[in-house]
Amino acid sequence: MSIFDFADGREGYYGQYGGTFLPEILAATIEELQDCFARCKEDPTFWQEYVDLLQSYSGRPTPVTHLANLSKQLGGAQIYVKREDLNHTGSHKINNVLGQGLLCKRLGKTRVIAETGAGQHGYATATMAARFGFDCTIYMGAVDVARQRPNVFWMERMGAKVVAVEDGQKTLKDAINEALRDWVTNMHNTHYVLGTACGPHPFPEMVSYFQSIIGQEARQQIVKVAGRLPDRVYACVGGGSNAIGIFQGFLDDSGVELVACEAGGHGPGSGMHAARLAYPDASVGVAQGFKTYFLQDDNGNMLETHSIAAGLDYIGVNPILVHLWENDKVRFTAATDEQVRETIKLVMRTEGLIPALESTHAFAMAIEEAPKMGVDEVILINQSGRGDKDIFTIADALDDKSWKQFIASKAKEYDLEK
Repeated sequence: MSIFDFADGREGYYGQYGGTFLPEILAATIEELQDCFARCKEDPTFWQEYVDLLQSYSGRPTPVTHLANLSKQLGGAQIYVKREDLNHTGSHKINNVLGQGLLCKRLGKTRVIAETGAGQHGYATATMAARFGFDCTIYMGAVDVARQRPNVFWMERMGAKVVAVEDGQKTLKDAINEALRDWVTNMHNTHYVLGTACGPHPFPEMVSYFQSIIGQEARQQIVKVAGRLPDRVYACVGGGSNAIGIFQGFLDDSGVELVACEAGGHGPGSGMHAARLAYPDASVGVAQGFKTYFLQDDNGNMLETHSIAAGLDYIGVNPILVHLWENDKVRFTAATDEQVRETIKLVMRTEGLIPALESTHAFAMAIEEAPKMGVDEVILINQSGRGDKDIFTIADALDDKSWKQFIASKAKEYDLEK
């Protein structure tokens, strides 16, 4: 079964979600991208070129690791982790950007732009641009520039121009808006490397297609290392690219429950979260080129969002995941900031792993539910990224006084006072 089996016959739609809602000036550019992607999907040499590039440049396949210590301590299901943190640049984002880089070459574009929240997509895009010789501009909310300074440093060292967006909440949605404005102005030579499986068609399909490599590998690996398919697969969801990537490996398996973990922030009813489907605060709308569930008011104005994890701090969600949710193929949950703080301490101390704060949301829900399962049951978590980028946020969240002193001494240099 493919995610596209759930489409309702209209190109780019999954049930009522998805579509292409863009200004007319971008019509020719988006049609050019749609046509190029359609040709690439039909060309087996393209997928093989993509896989070869991932293997030789990014280090795929990433392994599946059994967390024996954590499983024993919790006393429930056996926990395994798909290690996307071991990709070059430290997350699953490199899968998507290398695929889009190959598309960009076929399109004949010479410049790429991207948005980023946690910085992992920006870092990966800057890396891809250096590899392929593209000019590169990254848009990033000013709040995220401050809290994700290590990734900003690497983007700039790779030769990318990083633009701190001061509009709105100064987070991911504002970075996307600014990138779309750039694309309208420079579409003749520029490809927009959208980082998640959102936005106008073909981006949700295209990003899902490239990230499906995670699920393809994970399905084979878990059977080999655990001797069976998992009972549950957990993945964090901001826009939803890592989740739809790993979930695609198990859509045919009725015995495998797919669990999407959103950013619960300060909890339900707080108004300070980014849970679109786990909490009842979102509604269907159209924004940023597509139709899905958004955190918005009755007039369609986007609400403020909050998450300890910059990459989950987003107003909307992948339209394919929404359609799968409505068809009972995916269960949505949410982990709060406090759960994430406690979970990352536990995972670091029991297994020596440092998951990204985004990925830690998936760990949090798995750890909450694992003790209620049998010891012969199996959980698979997608560790979508590593936590190096979150060092300042983690130090603050864990109240590390030595790091707080260091951060205070460097506040002016790193613009952390923002």
